[in-house]
Amino acid sequence: MPLVRALLFVLSVAIATTSALSAAESAGGMSWTMPAGWKTMPDRPMRAASYVVSPIAPDTAASDCVVYFFGRGQGGSVADNIERWRNQVLGADGKTAPAKVDKRQNGGLTITRVDSTGSYTGMGGPMATTARPVPGYRLLGAIVEGPGGNVFVKFTGPAKTVAANQPAFDQLLASFQPSK
Repeated sequence: MPLVRALLFVLSVAIATTSALSAAESAGGMSWTMPAGWKTMPDRPMRAASYVVSPIAPDTAASDCVVYFFGRGQGGSVADNIERWRNQVLGADGKTAPAKVDKRQNGGLTITRVDSTGSYTGMGGPMATTARPVPGYRLLGAIVEGPGGNVFVKFTGPAKTVAANQPAFDQLLASFQPSK
């Protein structure tokens, strides 16, 4: 029996170590650095990392930035994801809000970005049964094309809080680099 307990202990340490490694800020053959002042959220399915950003007055709701990695060739095309994110933000007329989309290079990585403000319908994710638009939100999204597949970065929250944290979001994207 002591041998079984010892083996279970070793196994639990190995599992804990593996969990800690999978929670590291890396995925798809890339690594990145969480911006100062942001806080890590607990692990959740399908997420490589999740961050919470405290609200800036007069906003009362926190914002979140989620980094997704589904595997090489998984998660859909860059264009499909940009379009899906664009459609999650509505203008005052109830139609898709205008969005700025651009593409840039960073350290040999291609990053496609989207920026849109309006009523956000993406609350609750793809499994949500109802989408109640939340007015006054902003979505900053980016798809980083890496050596091991695309990494999807989505930052959403009240517009003022997201605007105040846009430099931190830009810093996050600039920190992406191929893992060594």
